[in-house]
Formats: sequence, structure tokens, C-alpha cells
Amino acid sequence: MKFTEALSVYKAQLLVTLLLVGALYAPVLSSMAVKWYEDPNYSHGFIVPFISGYAVYRRLGEIKAADAVPADRGLLLIIAALLLFVAASLVAESFTMGLSLVMTMAGIVLYLFGRKVCGLLLFPLGYLFFMVPLPYTVYDSIAFPLKLFITKYSVMFLKGVGVIVWREGNIIMFPNAVFEVADACSGIRSLMSLLALGVAFGYFTRKSFAARFAVAASAAPVAVIANWLRVVITGMLAQFRGARAAEGFFHEFTGLAVFGLAVAMLIISGVLIKRLVK
Repeated sequence: MKFTEALSVYKAQLLVTLLLVGALYAPVLSSMAVKWYEDPNYSHGFIVPFISGYAVYRRLGEIKAADAVPADRGLLLIIAALLLFVAASLVAESFTMGLSLVMTMAGIVLYLFGRKVCGLLLFPLGYLFFMVPLPYTVYDSIAFPLKLFITKYSVMFLKGVGVIVWREGNIIMFPNAVFEVADACSGIRSLMSLLALGVAFGYFTRKSFAARFAVAASAAPVAVIANWLRVVITGMLAQFRGARAAEGFFHEFTGLAVFGLAVAMLIISGVLIKRLVK
């Protein structure tokens, strides 16, 4: 039978299942929403469900016409996800609990509607992983090397153009000011948001897997280059206009400007990749 027929047949079971899943994972969703709101690194989490929903809408015709053949493998996936949830709950590991939620949703779709429907929903379901905040250990393992990388090459450039500057780790020292390249300037925030945007942009605008992957992968160098530029501009202002010119409103403004520049660079890279693929 088709998906629409299966949806009608399993309507009651699906409703009860979703209510149970909602009740079980409500604290997890609430915790993630708080982190999206309080932590700028994960503010993109608010738009992830909407992008996922739009991806479903784009393929709604195919989904409705797809054959729905319930698959027992889905039940195994649900059980595995729930066991993972229980284990993560015992140690209060929020990242794994978030992954468990996405796995549970995929398992429900596979169990009730089969492989064909689950395949059509693979991207919308998989994209939901972007709404799960990373563990701090993983975050720090990415952010710290990025800070050192940005600091090193920013100082190299500034010295190359005649700016008097020293570096100590992720600290940049000028004769009249000292700045720390913090997480906001390391590119990690832009990287996480741009990666989510890059995956969506590649999926919606490119057809081949290679082109989609290339667009998504371009988010990493784009984030690094944009934030390197932010540090360089801040350093030059500190050198020639004083520390105050590089702090306060200007520092916040450059953060927004750099992210806008990074988005523009991501779009341009997508256009170039399209031409290269052709």
C-alpha cells in the first residue's frame, strides 16, 4: 500500500507513539532549546527543524506516492536508540540523548512505513543532527587549535604589512593593546552555523552527491578565512587607531559583518562548484 494509505491505517499507533516519544524526550528538547538561546555557538538550532520540514515538503509528492512496507529493522533501531537514551541519562550526557531522539524518529519511520519512505526522509531526519549541541570535549578539541591557527597566521600577516605585534599562544600583543583570540574569533561559531547552512544549501541547489559534499565542505575554509580577516582588521585598527577603535560596538559589528561575508562566500563557492562540476 501507499504511504497515504499506511498513514491512515497506522494513524492511531503513530499518534500514541509520537505522544510517548514527546513525553520521554521533552526534557532533552527543552535543554537543547535553552542552549540554542543562551549559547551563540548553537543559535542555528532554532532553524534546523524548519529546514528539515521544508525538505520534507519539497518531496511530499514522492513520499505520498511511495510504497509503504513496514520493516522490522525499524523496531531494532528504536530499541537501540532507547537503550542509548537510558545509558546517556544515567551519566547525564545530553549529546547522546539528543542523538537518541533522532535515531528513535528514524526507527519509527522505518518500522511503520519501510525502507522506501525512510530513504525519502533520510536527509530531513539526518539534518536534525545539526540541532544537537556538541559535547564540550569535542567543541574544545576543535576550538583551541582553530584559535592558535587564526592567531598564528593573523600575526604573520600583520608583521608582513609592517605592524608591530607579538604572539603568545592565542594572545596578540601590540605596543598599545593586548587582545585574546577567543572562541568567537576562532571561527568555531561560524563553522558550526555555516556547516549547517552549507549542507542545506548544497542539498537544495545541487543534484549530485559530489557537488553537495563540496558545497558543505567549503564551509570550513570559508569560516576560517572570514574570521582570520576579522582578527587582521581588528589588529590593524588597534595599531593605527588605538585599542578603543577595536573594542565595543565595532567588535560586535565586525562579528555580524564577518558572518554575512562568510555566507556570501559560501554562496559564491557554491556557484563556482556548480561550474566546475559542469
